[in-house]
Amino acid sequence: MTPAYVRIIQFIVAIGVSLAAGRIGSIFTMPAIPTWYAGLTMPEFSPPSWVFGPVWTVLYILMGIALYLVWSKGWGHKNVHVATAIFGVQLVLNVLWSFVFFGMQAPFFALIVILFLWVAILMTIVAFDRVSVPAAILLVPYLLWVSFAAYLNYGIYVLNP
Repeated sequence: MTPAYVRIIQFIVAIGVSLAAGRIGSIFTMPAIPTWYAGLTMPEFSPPSWVFGPVWTVLYILMGIALYLVWSKGWGHKNVHVATAIFGVQLVLNVLWSFVFFGMQAPFFALIVILFLWVAILMTIVAFDRVSVPAAILLVPYLLWVSFAAYLNYGIYVLNP
């Protein structure tokens, strides 16, 4: 049995890793919002810009909790290694999307990245499900939000040639 202090450290690290990805992505996002992003024609059903920060924060926390639930099963399980590796890939794609969409201001290429991200999230859910069903369920809102983000990304690409 893992001591309580180790579990607490794992929990903090897992959430911290997820939030760190969000923080890195925001380095590219924040400067572009009042300038480039504000000047774009938005697709129907686009929420106001202020919605994205709180939603992403909640999603990163849920991702961190999900990662913790998988990690806490122990490295002795092969499925834990696979699941955390896939999680890492989707986290990198998440940051890459922010860089491509906001940093490079390239909606077409960001659309390609977000499609890969969507597949990676789905793969993460499947891999997490093999280790912890609650962890997999915690990622469903993330998949739904990225689906919506893909719709917005596509709409922005089409409406802003």
